[in-house]
Amino acid sequence: MWLRMTELLTADRAGLRQAAALLRAGELVAFGTETVYGLGADATNARAVAAIFDAKQRPRFNPLICHYADAAAAFADVLPNPVAELLGERLWPGPLTLVLPRRPGSRVALLTGAGLDTLAVRVPSHPVARALIAETGRPIAAPSANRSGRVSPTTAQDVVDELGGRIAAVLDCGVCTVGVESTVLDLTGERPSLLRPGGATLDTIQAVAGPVLCGGGSGEVRSPGMLMSHYAPLVPLRLNAQEVSPDEALLAFGTPVQGAAALFNLSARRDLTEAAARLFSGLRHLDAAAQARGLARIAAMPVPETGLGMAINDRLRRAAAPREGG
Repeated sequence: MWLRMTELLTADRAGLRQAAALLRAGELVAFGTETVYGLGADATNARAVAAIFDAKQRPRFNPLICHYADAAAAFADVLPNPVAELLGERLWPGPLTLVLPRRPGSRVALLTGAGLDTLAVRVPSHPVARALIAETGRPIAAPSANRSGRVSPTTAQDVVDELGGRIAAVLDCGVCTVGVESTVLDLTGERPSLLRPGGATLDTIQAVAGPVLCGGGSGEVRSPGMLMSHYAPLVPLRLNAQEVSPDEALLAFGTPVQGAAALFNLSARRDLTEAAARLFSGLRHLDAAAQARGLARIAAMPVPETGLGMAINDRLRRAAAPREGG
């Protein structure tokens, strides 16, 4: 399926320019940070972000971290509170990711944040990574540059071994100095909450932010989007629709079934990458249309359970699940 040449780029001026040009063109480029190598895509390009999930063979759309060259750029896409501003001032650049409310009008694609109203943002301390982001001129979405479930890579060769032939290029930034992923801190609640331990220690964070909720160290604190009915449309969603009624909106894939009151086609060509890129905008569009017209539900046509279809179906099942507490 992946039959392309993956270029290994040197982290000099020419390599940076080539890597940035590839990212702006919608290609995937892996690059080193102080934590691990990230699989980068233009965070504002939903189709490029969808390609990340395809290359990693990730079975669900988890929120991705947006990387920025500095705190000011990061806070242009989210709504920081005083704790976030203080952490950004004291601990950025560095291995700390902050989850904050998405700013209205943010340029970041909905798929990057898995359709949530929050974004995970960070400023890496690796100088080449920051130079690449600045050269690209856009935030870079970047999970670890490995296939889903595999060990995170800390060298360029690790990435080639994992993803060679699936991505456009790897920017060789040397060996990662931290070697574990960034710490993820949720700042959307009354108190900071630790979603993932990582390169920034809890003691360091608490010295700046005060007490942090840690979920008792048992994994009780869940990362965004993991609850079955989390972030579902307000209008009920019906799966595997083979027909549609006049009081339904239709989320189509391929040739639409006839009779819906509102329509959004994920991909008329049945292109799973295109469908993944359009999934969250499609759900939001139909949810708003159904509410405005008083429709009973959204009907979703079947999507093949192959490749990115697995992630699309995972998200649709979560959106259709019974509401918690309801």
